[in-house]
Amino acid sequence: MPPLQELTAAIAGITREAGALAMAQFRTDFARWEKEAGSPVCEVDLAVDTMLRERLSALLPDAGWLSEETADSPERLQRRRIWVVDPIDGTRDYIRGRTGWAVSVALVEDGRAVVGVLDAPARGELWQATAGCGATLNQRPITASRRTDFAGSRVPTDALPKADRDLAMVEKPNSIALRMAMVADDRADLVATLRWGNEWDIAAAALIAQEAGGCVTDALGGALVFNKPDPQAFGVITSSQGIHKAAIERLSGRAKAVLTR
Repeated sequence: MPPLQELTAAIAGITREAGALAMAQFRTDFARWEKEAGSPVCEVDLAVDTMLRERLSALLPDAGWLSEETADSPERLQRRRIWVVDPIDGTRDYIRGRTGWAVSVALVEDGRAVVGVLDAPARGELWQATAGCGATLNQRPITASRRTDFAGSRVPTDALPKADRDLAMVEKPNSIALRMAMVADDRADLVATLRWGNEWDIAAAALIAQEAGGCVTDALGGALVFNKPDPQAFGVITSSQGIHKAAIERLSGRAKAVLTR
């Protein structure tokens, strides 16, 4: 296997090609449907998924595969390395012709992400991170939010519950990966979800946020582990290091209430 930074460059090149494939169909007439209620998909998701699997598998033939748009196989659990992919994270925005979507690719090794790439071509943004080497946006090193006061924290959301009116709303792309990346680039201070989510939604963005100096855990403050038999995590909290403890304190009761329903 080539050095990780060389591998990151190769992965970024493939991810950009996938982004260009999606961008060529953006705001055109393409087939779309719901896999299940509230879970949209379109023919472009599938085309990007096929392209990524072909190109990434050629890059590292021994790596397993986990993607939102591919039927899961337990065979991946036998692999030390695995690709964790969302061909279009934020499909709802893609279908609506909005820019809040991205191609998300992570390389996971022994349960942790070691390379993460997000390509958001409609926004002109290419995010990259290599474990131990920092994170970049369009080749520019980025530093995560350094906020230490929880009150006033910037949150990408459309609305705030009454209990959280001490926080500040900022733009909310549909892609959870892009919202997490906003913390990595100091455009937001806190991103939190309190529901079961999939590894492919967060693997790349989690590494980008961590390598930029942010803090990323599940909704209860636990470490994220990838390539689990059931590839889900209960929520994600991405924030500055300085407010993460306060975020857990604010949200843990709600998280536990969701888990006990």
